[in-house]
Amino acid sequence: MATLVICEKKSAASRISYLLSDGDQTQKSYYNHPYYELDREGEKYICVPLRGHIIEYDYPKEYNNWGKVDEEDLIWVEPQKNITAKRIVNLLQKTGKEVDRMIVATDYDREGELIGLEAVRFAKKELEDIPVERARFSSLSKGEIEKAFSDLKEIDVDLAESAATRQIIDLAWGAVLTRFLSKASSQYGDDYLSVGRVQSPTLAIIVDKDHEIEEFDPEPYWKITALLEKDFEFEADYKESRIWEKEKADEVYEKVEEADEAKTLSFNEKTKKDWPPIPFNTTQFLSDANKLNLSPSQAMSTAEDLYTAGWISYPRTENTVYPDSLHLEGHLRKLKGSELSEEVKEILSQDKIWPTKGKKETTDHPPIYPIKPATKGDLTGNKWKVYELILRRFLATLAPYGIKRLRNAEFNIEGEEFKSKGNELIKKGWRKYYPYYKAKESKMPELDKGERVDITDVGMEEKETQPPSRYSQGKLVKIMEDEGLGTKSTRHGIIQKLYNRNFISGKVPRSTNSGRSVIDTLEKHAEMVTKPDMTRELEEDMQKIAEEDLEKEDVIKESRDMLQKVLKSLREEEEKIGKELKQSLTDQHSVGNCPECEDGILLIRKSKNGRFVGCSNYPDCKNTYSLPRSGNVKPGKGECPECGAPMVKVYHGGDTEKLCIDINCDHSQEQRYRGECPECGGDMIEQRSYKGKRFLGCSNYPECENTYPLPQKGNLLYAEKKCEECGAPIQKMSKKNKEDWEFCPNPDCSSDEDEEDK
Repeated sequence: MATLVICEKKSAASRISYLLSDGDQTQKSYYNHPYYELDREGEKYICVPLRGHIIEYDYPKEYNNWGKVDEEDLIWVEPQKNITAKRIVNLLQKTGKEVDRMIVATDYDREGELIGLEAVRFAKKELEDIPVERARFSSLSKGEIEKAFSDLKEIDVDLAESAATRQIIDLAWGAVLTRFLSKASSQYGDDYLSVGRVQSPTLAIIVDKDHEIEEFDPEPYWKITALLEKDFEFEADYKESRIWEKEKADEVYEKVEEADEAKTLSFNEKTKKDWPPIPFNTTQFLSDANKLNLSPSQAMSTAEDLYTAGWISYPRTENTVYPDSLHLEGHLRKLKGSELSEEVKEILSQDKIWPTKGKKETTDHPPIYPIKPATKGDLTGNKWKVYELILRRFLATLAPYGIKRLRNAEFNIEGEEFKSKGNELIKKGWRKYYPYYKAKESKMPELDKGERVDITDVGMEEKETQPPSRYSQGKLVKIMEDEGLGTKSTRHGIIQKLYNRNFISGKVPRSTNSGRSVIDTLEKHAEMVTKPDMTRELEEDMQKIAEEDLEKEDVIKESRDMLQKVLKSLREEEEKIGKELKQSLTDQHSVGNCPECEDGILLIRKSKNGRFVGCSNYPDCKNTYSLPRSGNVKPGKGECPECGAPMVKVYHGGDTEKLCIDINCDHSQEQRYRGECPECGGDMIEQRSYKGKRFLGCSNYPECENTYPLPQKGNLLYAEKKCEECGAPIQKMSKKNKEDWEFCPNPDCSSDEDEEDK
């Protein structure tokens, strides 16, 4: 008797085979692809790892020619399945002949079910030929894997079909809209405009927020604050927190500015419970991981690594209620060996452990929680950050509530009413274990009605209303969930795709010109594509396929009808759309006017040798400029005083260079001059390597190869003197909130060591 176990990837196969064999598995190789063999209760098991999907849906080759194929044909043509991992398919077919049954042990969700079913169909052409069973688990722990393999289920074909439906629908929407907009705007090759069913409404959320911020018209207002003192200083604000008329603000301020005491009109105090957070589902986990400067994509990738290594439970879940099968006290005792052993013991010492619970309860996977104890010696970098976050969240959901003391008081100051609020955390509760949420506190003393309080200062401040804040990546994931965009498994990848396509940029995402151009055009001519309604409807229908309430073919037909309607509306205004996109994209790549022909626009272009700036009047004007090999180039202000070429800004991480576009211009050379080369007498110029690293290099290169490394952050200037030890030009460094300092850039010079010894 032999069993084929199909796993989603190598790390999972290695872990599962290890757990099933108590570490006695044998790793083998099939044309450099690893697989594992083991003996389990006298039966041979063969664990074959996949690499995610081993097939992908695509159009037949005859539909690959963008110029000859009508987009409408793509709506109705049936996509074909292409093998993406031929070696793995051959291994499955080879082992399929050697076994008596198969067990699918991929991740238990839509994609995992489809991945497993794809593999089964390759291993045996007909499902009826051989028994196929499903191991369902939520963690790669010994107990759970043993239980899953002892209580095998049937494979859920409907769940897999819902995932296949998603792939077919997304292929059609992406191909049709991407080809139409790219062709209309003449954007081909690497510069094509990527559009998608979920991607576009997600991008629209960011673009609409950017428009809201830019169109915001700030209004001035005035705020009057009195500083009071009883035991300590605290603030009381005029009853109108925002005074919109300057005359009224002046009138009130003149009355109270010389006041030396305030009379207490009322004082109230109450306490309020500060409830612990609910257990982690995927969305909340990605949101909180963003507080650790991890993007959703980074956080999910790290969580997946921790899951396959057995440290945490399955990280793709909507559940916010711990199941009864998770014995919390027993599990806490297992975690006493973690870095937070003292905190774990404190939770265990409670008379009763009551977990919090959210509104969403599912039966496929529990909320995310730590499986086994870890210390900083076990995990490093992002893996420790994410594990600690999950461990602390688990503890917080089992910790007692905190208590806030809320105080409110009203005062009379020279006939004008002022108010003060106190919000003080008097019992930390769960916040002791979960420091990622900062409580906003303001102290206020206990007061009696009629009590007079000293005033130490009164001030009036002019302010402006502020535009709304941009959405963080964590907040964006939450909005996507609320709007029904994507799934717990795909949202982080959709955001990353927007970055990869240069539709958004920045740690807090904001739209680029190309991203904005696409959305502005779609909102004007095919608004349906940018709104979540259509996508949400299709998502709900795909869920109904999994629940056997709808047929796959009916949902695909519905999607095709929607897409045909969208394409028709776009084609009716194809010429306008093309003009609008071309103009917007030209503006995005422009750095200024061409000083050579005085008529063209200088545009950032790409070639096989890298990027450069060329004139829009090419070939009539062949004026070109080289660009730095790294950094994000944006138009600067004005023209170079020396040669008349445009000034540009080059962003290198947190540093910004302001340069003339002509790097050979005397002005540009002067800006980057950092002293004389001690080797040949040439100029030492501040430069950037291909990877963006800053260094000093001689202007006589390649005849002189003298270079010095430089600090990567801060503003650098030539200090107008040479090192007494080696003759290298001394550099002056300035950084925000730090005193300027001078240093010799030569790493082989002993002058820095001598300075440290003094």
